Amino acid sequence: MMAMHLKKYGLFLIGFVSFLHISAQDSIQVLWERANAFYTTEEYQKALSAYEQIRESGQESTRLYYNLGNAYYKTGDINNAILNYERAKLLAPQDPDINFNLELANQHVVTEIEALPQPFFLRWRNRIINLYPADAWAGISIGAFIFFLGLLGLFIFSRSSFIKKISFWFGILAIVVSGFTFSFAARQKEKINQRKHAIVFCPRITVKSAPAETSTDLFLLYEGVKVEVSDSVNTWKEIKLPDGNVGWLPDSCIVRI
Repeated sequence: MMAMHLKKYGLFLIGFVSFLHISAQDSIQVLWERANAFYTTEEYQKALSAYEQIRESGQESTRLYYNLGNAYYKTGDINNAILNYERAKLLAPQDPDINFNLELANQHVVTEIEALPQPFFLRWRNRIINLYPADAWAGISIGAFIFFLGLLGLFIFSRSSFIKKISFWFGILAIVVSGFTFSFAARQKEKINQRKHAIVFCPRITVKSAPAETSTDLFLLYEGVKVEVSDSVNTWKEIKLPDGNVGWLPDSCIVRI
């Protein structure tokens, strides 16, 4: 009898949790539709409020960040527009709409930084890695590995020397492709998880030589600039710019992408 009551209680609990999950998903869907409707009618502040509620609930997607970037851009908040376009780009690095709007927003940034030239093989590697997001590379890697297993079976069980030779060489190619694409997926996932880059939000800030207000002034930065965070000491962050300059900023002046 006790076991039966416990079983009923467990089923009730599972049902209740499922109901809450479905209700939460419905609520997010309603918010999403409301935000899009506000954006369509050019009520951008209301759209922002709804989009931010979705983000604060823990949701993350390319479309959410892209729409947030658009809404912030329409309200004239360039810093937050750049921040959200960059977050969208992390999830979809080759999306043409995201890249176009990000480039448009970056035209409002005062500080112009010329990146140091990279060796051609690094540019080539980064261009290939950024062709697809992490999930797509992972899917290709798994597909190539399954193909390799199929070729391995052919190599082991086939009696034809020609088929053995073909399956051997294509099997090597498949396992190499699987290994490379797995590393590409890991690299893209690492960028999403570590969030090493940030956007400067202080209108005008002096970069210091050390994590202290009394240290030497190095150079000025203006809001909207993208920086790489390389170290942290208390409330200070060491930042690196694409041109190779390095210095320290208060962490209150940057927001992680």
